[in-house]
Amino acid sequence: MSKELEKNYNPADIEDRLYQKWLDKNYFHAEVNKDKKPFTIVMPPPNITGKLHMGHALDNTMQDILIRFKRMQGFEALWVPGTDHASISTEVKVINALREEGIEKKDIGREGFLKRTWEWKKEYGGVITSQLKKIGSSCDWERERFTMDEGCSEAVQKVFIKLYNKKLIYKGSRIINWCPLCKTSISDAEVEHEEQAGHFWHINYPIVGSDEMLELATTRPETLLGDSAVAVHPEDERYQHLIGKMVKLPLTDREIPIIADSYVDKEFGTGVVKITPAHDPNDFEVGKRHNLPEINILNDDATINEKGGKYAGMDRYEARKAMVADLDALGLLVKVEEHTHNVGTHDRCKTTVEPMVKQQWFVKMDELIKPAVEGVKNGDIQLLPERMEKTYFNWTDNIRDWCISRQLWWGHRIPAYYCDKCGEIVVSDKTPDKCPKCGSTHLTQDEDTLDTWFSSALWPFSTLGWPEKTPELEYFYPTDVLVTGYDIIFFWVIRMIFSGYEQMGEKPFSKVLFHGLIRDDQGRKMSKSLGNGIDPLEVIAKYGADALRFTLVTGNAPGNDMRFYWERVEASRNFANKVWNASRFIMMNDPDGNIGKNVKLSELTAADKWILSKMNNLTKEVTENMEKYDLGIAVSKLNDFIWEEFCDWYIEMVKPRLYNDEDTTKEAAIWTLKTVLIDSLKLLHPYMPFITEEIFCNLQDQEASIMISTWPVYKPEWNFEADEIAIETIKTGVRNIRNLRTEMNVAPSRKAKVYVVSQNAGIRDIFENGKVFFGALGYASEVAVQADKAGIPEDAVSTVIPDAVIYIPFAELVDIEKEIERLSKEQANLQGEIIRCEGMLNNEKFTSKAPQSKIDEEKDKLAKYMQMLEQVNARLEQLRVNSK
Repeated sequence: MSKELEKNYNPADIEDRLYQKWLDKNYFHAEVNKDKKPFTIVMPPPNITGKLHMGHALDNTMQDILIRFKRMQGFEALWVPGTDHASISTEVKVINALREEGIEKKDIGREGFLKRTWEWKKEYGGVITSQLKKIGSSCDWERERFTMDEGCSEAVQKVFIKLYNKKLIYKGSRIINWCPLCKTSISDAEVEHEEQAGHFWHINYPIVGSDEMLELATTRPETLLGDSAVAVHPEDERYQHLIGKMVKLPLTDREIPIIADSYVDKEFGTGVVKITPAHDPNDFEVGKRHNLPEINILNDDATINEKGGKYAGMDRYEARKAMVADLDALGLLVKVEEHTHNVGTHDRCKTTVEPMVKQQWFVKMDELIKPAVEGVKNGDIQLLPERMEKTYFNWTDNIRDWCISRQLWWGHRIPAYYCDKCGEIVVSDKTPDKCPKCGSTHLTQDEDTLDTWFSSALWPFSTLGWPEKTPELEYFYPTDVLVTGYDIIFFWVIRMIFSGYEQMGEKPFSKVLFHGLIRDDQGRKMSKSLGNGIDPLEVIAKYGADALRFTLVTGNAPGNDMRFYWERVEASRNFANKVWNASRFIMMNDPDGNIGKNVKLSELTAADKWILSKMNNLTKEVTENMEKYDLGIAVSKLNDFIWEEFCDWYIEMVKPRLYNDEDTTKEAAIWTLKTVLIDSLKLLHPYMPFITEEIFCNLQDQEASIMISTWPVYKPEWNFEADEIAIETIKTGVRNIRNLRTEMNVAPSRKAKVYVVSQNAGIRDIFENGKVFFGALGYASEVAVQADKAGIPEDAVSTVIPDAVIYIPFAELVDIEKEIERLSKEQANLQGEIIRCEGMLNNEKFTSKAPQSKIDEEKDKLAKYMQMLEQVNARLEQLRVNSK
């Protein structure tokens, strides 16, 4: 027996209750099941410092849509949730919390700090996962993982040791990106380049033993203190005589050589560049080629170190000002030019990074990256949209060794130990008993931790139990699709791909579905600084999770950014209300749920077959769209079908049959309504899980939940092409009648006889068979279907449809005397407005003093009023002719 839906749809009344029901029933859990095909998604692990934002909401809505879709299709659908330890951001959070207590990180030491961080993680970590439940995420929460849990940590150690033993991980002195605020190295992927206004300082370097000067330009004059050489192009004729000579390095007592290197662009600037190997990645490479010394002149906080002479202890920018002033005083500053250039900043704290030579741990990338390149090239892994391949290959083609060490305490500590006596490095998963080289028992573990992305690169297989050979790993790996924002293609996607091939011998996933950013209604990126972020939980509280989900996916194409408008959320809520009200209407007409249980297809009317056939085609198209990950296209088709075809057309078509107990087709109508509604709810469920579950479970009792019901499939026996053509013909007639009545300002309450005239017997049959609903939808008092115009009044207005003409007697549509009276008043008003506009525009005082915008506004009004008067005059003339 059907239950009754509440009169009004209130998401707050149902969402938490239904989510708890799903959890209690264990519907989200997936098991190894050899009788089913697996479908696996791993969630991009949100940071434990995180709070749900629109990007998370979009990302997880898309994953949930796919996992619910595949679950209903009969797959063993696993969605693995989890969180990331987020080393830098979490460490900063804990440091700030300690400072509020008057405690510095160093005061409590490493162990004390880690204890506090784990306490912090327990208290605040994973807040976002509880918030994700609010949007309906159907993750297998029993399998929730954390990048620093025991299993993931074991995986990290194993990979580090394996890569080290293969000589793919090494420790070396190389140029890295250094964040002076966070005081740690960061990878290239964590550097954001932004345009900043700066300067080119042109400086003269005196040539030793000569009166000549070499002029060069730099954007970072403070790094002059670390120069090891000055370079020119080997084929630059201007400087051939100087190659091999020395220059006096300004502001120091050092002399440095003039070298020739093809790295120099002889067409740019003066064709001379300063070489600072310790503070520029390109200079570092030049330095290696010419065996130049690497002179680091910066402390970790970006102050000048002891090598900076009088400038030691100054902040980098303070030193810059002082050095420029001193160069000017010495007559060595030639000129200063304004210059806009790209500056690298740390993506987390926005501090300008410093390229700096330091001893760090690196992953050697030249060999590791090859399978990841080939995997995308040969189609083993598909990037969606395809244009993301260009970004992918651009990065892989220019990849440098990955700096994986971080000067932090929170994270996976590097499993390397140094012999205190001889300096031997031992890489091991536990503290070695003694040094294998000298036998000393005094070994100290490396202080650094690993880059956060080192652990999350293993996520697709570490979450399934690797390095153990678990049944889950064998069954669910490789995963099927990764859903992520295009902004972390370098951080995470590429690293997971090469890690999958290296550790598992195969790809980590078959497809990567990239989505764009959610921007504000002005197209700006949502950020704290702009104060334009929108809290998804606020949207849910106001409109419900379904409305938020529907909004985020509607109009969303893979890889494209989208703007957030509150009006669109309201439209989504209105759609939910439409579905709710239509469902209530259907259930009220079958209160016991017993009508139409044994209806045969042969008993259906043309209207029933039309909507069933439309539903059938929709099922096929939506399924195909979802299989291709075109989620936005699929939901747009669902919206159009449910709102327009089903609610606005079919339900209105069948009302006369429902309200007539004598109508023998009433049962067929109710069967069709319920059949189409149930299949529509199933197709809609992945997008709007809560409202579809509530309606489905009230509509019928034979299945416990819509989320474990079967996905609709195309049925050849539901293909009624002739009936589709017939009903579309009637719909065209209805639309034309409505347009005609709107043009003539006829109220829907005013009924009139409608004549359908066609020499085509097939068309006449269509309208004859559809008289009941055609008359109701066309506001007809009576419908006459005939082969010619016999008996049709001469004053009848007409509208043409393919193979037929529809006539409506004019006198039945309009009360001519009242309409003449109304239009005469409108005519007088318009004539008055025209006189007023012309008077203003002919008034020299107005035209000479008024702003041009005001004059243009009056001209536009005059043109509009004259056009309206012309239409009113024509209408009045027609009415007066018809009244005679």
